[in-house]
Amino acid sequence: MKKGKRYVESAKLVDRTNLYDVEEAVSIIKKTANAKFDETIEAHIKLGVDGRHADQQVRGAVVLPHGTGKKVRVLVFAKGDKVEEAQAAGADFVGGQELVPKIQNEGWLDFDVVVATPDMMGVVGRLGRLGRVLGPKGLMPNPKAGTVTMDVTKAVNDIKAGKIEYRLDKTNIIHVPVGKASFTEEQLADNFHTLMGAIVKAKPAAAKGQYLRSVTITSTMGPGIKLNPVKLV
Repeated sequence: MKKGKRYVESAKLVDRTNLYDVEEAVSIIKKTANAKFDETIEAHIKLGVDGRHADQQVRGAVVLPHGTGKKVRVLVFAKGDKVEEAQAAGADFVGGQELVPKIQNEGWLDFDVVVATPDMMGVVGRLGRLGRVLGPKGLMPNPKAGTVTMDVTKAVNDIKAGKIEYRLDKTNIIHVPVGKASFTEEQLADNFHTLMGAIVKAKPAAAKGQYLRSVTITSTMGPGIKLNPVKLV
């Protein structure tokens, strides 16, 4: 596939044979993120685990100190006084059973994160009617990510403050945003170190050999910059 002129120019700033330190990589990525919009800066982390085994799964959530730079729309499934609590916390949408046909039949998906109280998981969960819709889109609430909880205030506040969920894909790679190109180098480095700290801490006991196989950061339109994984453990 032919790369655009801007990408080719940006790629000249990156030495593909080098493994960079975080601060150096962040400095370069701000120079390569020169699109006409505020590009997202993403981290791609390949782990030395086999996610097909339950005891080698890596999944969790972490609040980035400087947020993601993106406005996150939160849907909360709740009932009773938890409905008012979710609304007071700043949830964008709150409801219960009545939202099922809207999502299932009308294809309504104008939200980025779904939170549910445990008593609503019968409606939302894998056995509920929404499991087949939310599951494949990565929107299923999960206790490990803090999105199945009675403390909806904390859940909504954390998400709005910049909480992100990380999980392995089928190739054992984690893909997550760590900020925007408009962030300062210090903000991006802070967010990245916070993310890596959480992932290193989440290392399964069953993982053998090198845990961090490769770590790359990239902007939406720019080239990937490889980091030295040894220095991140």
